[in-house]
Amino acid sequence: MNILAIIEKGEDGLYSIYSDDEILNHGLGGYGANVEEAKKDFFVSVQEAKEMIVEDGKEFKEEVKVTFKYDLQSFFNYFDWINVSQFAKRAGINESKMRQYKGGIAFAGEATTKKILATIKIIGAELQSATL
Repeated sequence: MNILAIIEKGEDGLYSIYSDDEILNHGLGGYGANVEEAKKDFFVSVQEAKEMIVEDGKEFKEEVKVTFKYDLQSFFNYFDWINVSQFAKRAGINESKMRQYKGGIAFAGEATTKKILATIKIIGAELQSATL
């Protein structure tokens, strides 16, 4: 079973994760002061959904695979080891503007979001091909 989980930073400064996908009619969600806490809470909701299904006398043996979709603030919160200025240079985006996107002060348009995603994928591919 594949679940798409959306991670966003709320106006209250907390991070939330929600999904339109359900596990046999059981909703899923998570909250936290940072993305890591919200992910832990989300996985608790997955486990609780599985337990409720068993309590209802049903079986659930499917593997649950979660794909996380981040907003920019959430992405840079979770991957805080990424140097935003260097990332911006690599993506061909103004460094100041990139810091504004990270802080939620400004929001990237569609073309800029595509550039950011392309850069993320390039970095991911480079990391996967690295060896020590």
